Amino acid sequence: MIGKLTGRLDSVHEGGCILDVNGVGYLVAASSRAVAALPADARGTLWIETVVREDAITLYGFADAAERDWFRLLTGIQGVGPKVALGLLSALSPRDLAGAILAGDRGSLTRAPGVGPKLAIRLLSELREKVGGMPTGDSAFVVPAAAVPERGAAGDAVSALLNLGWRRPEAASVVTRVMERLGEGADLNTLIRESLKEMAPR
Repeated sequence: MIGKLTGRLDSVHEGGCILDVNGVGYLVAASSRAVAALPADARGTLWIETVVREDAITLYGFADAAERDWFRLLTGIQGVGPKVALGLLSALSPRDLAGAILAGDRGSLTRAPGVGPKLAIRLLSELREKVGGMPTGDSAFVVPAAAVPERGAAGDAVSALLNLGWRRPEAASVVTRVMERLGEGADLNTLIRESLKEMAPR
């Protein structure tokens, strides 16, 4: 089985690309994030999940091991085939996907093609307990958003960040981290100020 391919990007097509590995062109179905991460004029690497069926052998490519592991998890959910899983990973990074699931954010999940409200609810229900053990490709893992109450200073802080243009998974995650650092007694202004500091580009 093929686990990883390193080569030059030959061409991009809908749903993936052709990766030229020493003169052999491998047709790889990949998320848009994985394709975008490949350098245009140098050798790049795709992590591969090889799926063998009676009528086809398909290579699915990912930017890193975290994305590949999420693909495996997603395709284990009823109603989520490889195409829908790639759509989810194109719309959301592993970090954002974990945050959306932990925050119960159906809206973020339904941004992916093929994911309607019913499937989004199933994903939230079946994956919530499994997210904690999943890689996100980011050392700052998303703390379970269940720790962020919808009411009180923390909930108001999340709402304030949403009004400033941040997405719910990011806002819920950063407010949780700030609350853990400052304690439950932190007031709203402090939560907002410290959350903005954490979210500022470095």
